[in-house]
Amino acid sequence: MKKVGKNSIIFDDVYLLSTGTCCGYKEHLGPLGFYFDKYYKDPYCDEKSFEQGEIKLLKDAIKIALAKVSYSPNMIDCYVGGDLNNQIAVTSYTLKDFNIPYLGVYSACSTLTESIIVASLLLSSGFGENILFGSSSHNETSERQFRNPTEYGGQKSNTLTSTATGAGCGILSKKVTDVKVTKATIGVPVESPIKDASDMGRAMAPAAVDTLRHFLDDFKMDVDDLDLIVTGDLSAYGSISFLKILNGFGINLKDNYRDSGLLLYDTKKQNVYAGGSGAGCVTLVTLGYLNKLLLEGKIKKVLIIATGALLNPIMVAQKLNIPSIAHAVMLEGGVR
Repeated sequence: MKKVGKNSIIFDDVYLLSTGTCCGYKEHLGPLGFYFDKYYKDPYCDEKSFEQGEIKLLKDAIKIALAKVSYSPNMIDCYVGGDLNNQIAVTSYTLKDFNIPYLGVYSACSTLTESIIVASLLLSSGFGENILFGSSSHNETSERQFRNPTEYGGQKSNTLTSTATGAGCGILSKKVTDVKVTKATIGVPVESPIKDASDMGRAMAPAAVDTLRHFLDDFKMDVDDLDLIVTGDLSAYGSISFLKILNGFGINLKDNYRDSGLLLYDTKKQNVYAGGSGAGCVTLVTLGYLNKLLLEGKIKKVLIIATGALLNPIMVAQKLNIPSIAHAVMLEGGVR
């Protein structure tokens, strides 16, 4: 492990050992539904509240990731992760039942890549042999936290994204596997001109641009060196802004760019407005879909740039511009 440039890190011995994913019914019916390990038809996930349902999703994801490699919780040295609820309560309530050392992190919808970076740093520094990481979101818990409860039936704008209901976890290990965490770039908060909480895709686009530029500069790479670049979750409007801003810097993405908010759902057939969002969106896409592509050898180098809007309802009510952040992680397949 070593620092590169101002923002970036090279990892030498961090491998993705196992993953677990669990999602809601809308996500299961989407184009990537086949790639997820488990789903629930009931938005409550057979629990008494949406929050308890999200806890169920995360518990299932952890159990699935452990079961795939026949690990017990006492074989895990630490859990790193978070969610979108106040005080990352879902993650905390979930981890109380596993007796695993726990570091809670929050970076809005970019919590997954922040979790991977922190977990990789722990592993590389010698803190154990197996670090569990994860992230989750739930449509109904997020809607009533950041906007209005879905029961209100309020009118939605075209720029609004639909928070994904899903959770995912992975185990990082020093044991050599077919998928490796090789590079990462830590983002910085970037202020956008957007004040509308219903337009978070465009609010997060400048942060995604900033992180990609830092990544390319720090590692002396070109976008053509990557098989795939995946943002999360700019969706329809944010993706257009992202590409336009990049063009202004002379960076032109072609067929190797996708956005997780547009991959997770069929925006023409599913009622998700501008696409998907939420911490669970890029988590499902990365740990379910992209991991499978890497394992099958269909891609070898993928850069995940997860984006997060660093807002809360109080700041939005004060009409402040929405700052955002993006953390990037590069995964490579076929490394053994």
